[in-house]
Amino acid sequence: MKKIVLICCLSLFSLVNSQAQRLYMPRNMKQAYQKGTRSMDGKPGKNYWQNSARYAITVTASPPNRTIRGTEEITYINNSPDTLRQLVFKLFLNSHKPGAVRQSPASADYMTSGIHIDKFAENNTTKTWQDAGTATTKRLVLTKPLMPRDSVKLSLDWHYDISVESNREGSLDSTTYFLAYFYPRVAVYDDYYGWDRTEFTEAQEFYNDFNEYTFTVNVPKNYLVWATGDLLNADEVLQPTFAKRLNESMSTDSIIHVATLSDVTSGNVTRQQEMNSWKWKANYVPDIALCISNHYVWDASSVVVDKTTNRRSSVQAAFLDTAKDFHQMVGFGRHSLDWFSNNWPGIPYPYPKTTIVQGFADMEYPMMVNDATTSDLNFSRFVAEHEIAHTWFPFYMGINETRYGFMDEGWVTALEFLISQADLGTEKATSNFQQFRVAFWSKDPSAEEDLPIITPANILSGAALGNNEYGKAAIGYLALKELLGDAAFKKSLHEFMNRWHGKHPTPWDMFFSFNNTSGQDLSWFWNNWFFSNHYIDFAIQKVVTSPTKCTVTLENIGGYVAPVDVIVTFTDGKTETFHQTPNLWKSNQKLATINLPVQKKVQSIKLEGGIYMDADPSNNSWKVK
Repeated sequence: MKKIVLICCLSLFSLVNSQAQRLYMPRNMKQAYQKGTRSMDGKPGKNYWQNSARYAITVTASPPNRTIRGTEEITYINNSPDTLRQLVFKLFLNSHKPGAVRQSPASADYMTSGIHIDKFAENNTTKTWQDAGTATTKRLVLTKPLMPRDSVKLSLDWHYDISVESNREGSLDSTTYFLAYFYPRVAVYDDYYGWDRTEFTEAQEFYNDFNEYTFTVNVPKNYLVWATGDLLNADEVLQPTFAKRLNESMSTDSIIHVATLSDVTSGNVTRQQEMNSWKWKANYVPDIALCISNHYVWDASSVVVDKTTNRRSSVQAAFLDTAKDFHQMVGFGRHSLDWFSNNWPGIPYPYPKTTIVQGFADMEYPMMVNDATTSDLNFSRFVAEHEIAHTWFPFYMGINETRYGFMDEGWVTALEFLISQADLGTEKATSNFQQFRVAFWSKDPSAEEDLPIITPANILSGAALGNNEYGKAAIGYLALKELLGDAAFKKSLHEFMNRWHGKHPTPWDMFFSFNNTSGQDLSWFWNNWFFSNHYIDFAIQKVVTSPTKCTVTLENIGGYVAPVDVIVTFTDGKTETFHQTPNLWKSNQKLATINLPVQKKVQSIKLEGGIYMDADPSNNSWKVK
């Protein structure tokens, strides 16, 4: 029996090594595949596990007082095979402390004293909590080790001052607060890194477990609350007229003005207790966020997101009445949920609602968006679409954004381009994408621009971080779409999402899942786009013409296997476009020969990449001499 087990282990080790030779794989990732928590076919392994928790939170805010107070009980469940002798907490709001490590300068109005833990208990026994200083992670040794398949109960009382200057969270104005990352949480413990001790520098984003949340938000009368999850007691906190309007919005395509400017000004929207307790619940989500205000207006509607079941999701907006674009925001949200659910990615919106809040961050949260107001309706819609698309990546998929942000920002930027084509037409969408996502990287020859996309983002900053996560990764995914064709690409994307939603996929899980589902070994493509120092630069090396054929030899100077259009102009002035997918480069990534059927005399040839912008277009054309 031992011999058989040893042979199986050696076979798996050999398979992991052979795959790793085709795709670089860090040592900790190899170990995960060897342990069977992940599988070389791109599926979760037979030994896959992930930890989770149940959070019961009460938070109290009384603007214009900026002190936020909270209590929480956490039941943390250890599903791992490991005995945990310590826990690691995330204290994101310590990033506001003077001296905290941040990747960008911060003003005095952004500074606070961070989050303060006033009381801590483990399994109902009070323990001393040592201040974390300026750190955003905190290690805590357990009194009693947490065994596999067991849980521990944690209780915390805490407070912090919300910052005057808002970024991803903070004061939107003196009586409107956006609360995000506001509660202490247990960090992710996973099968390949163990505890996530990554410090929050306000550049890279987040990595959270999927948890259950019940939470109560205590605010004074006349304050409205919008939050992740379902509002459980609308009839207790809203006057009947407004509770009825909110309920009506859940089943209509029409936009309902739940609370207008005159409503909130008159002060008759909420029940008139001195403090109202808004109760919320959100199941199996990686985070929660909320907004409170005594003067934001409230629009709402809904849209069918799953046409097979007719399931609807609510779309809400909270904003200053003077923000003209936000009067259109529920419509933008309805369009986003409908298009993304039925086109790309083509997975029905998984949550019961989304709320778009007027703020400053242009930032996403589960079921919440914090967006700035603009005077350009197309741009306001564009930003809303981008942030709502994050629902699928990273929230539905549980991606580790701190290290592999290209798995969420890259996919979302690709989705952004696809929906923009539907909104604006291909020409305008292409122009916008070139300007916002590709041009700066394409035209900048500096070394940091060419770092491989797979480089862990937690060690990056500036252009290397932004371009790797957004534009470069996005056109890599779109190039894969061209390579596979829409049907095979969508099948592979859906299978990856179905296998890994609600879990923690890594890049290698994604790569192997696409290989497995497409029936192709795409290692050559993954290596080219995600593990290389390449960029896009094609050149016409040689052209040979005959009465029936035009043979064009292209040199791939930059290295990326991008799609390209070969545009032939004939002597009669007419043109013909021959589109080339990345498959052109599969057998030889340096040189490619294209045989174009022609019936007329060729005058000139040029290359056009569209969103795949060429770093040096000076060698992209040829003319008969």
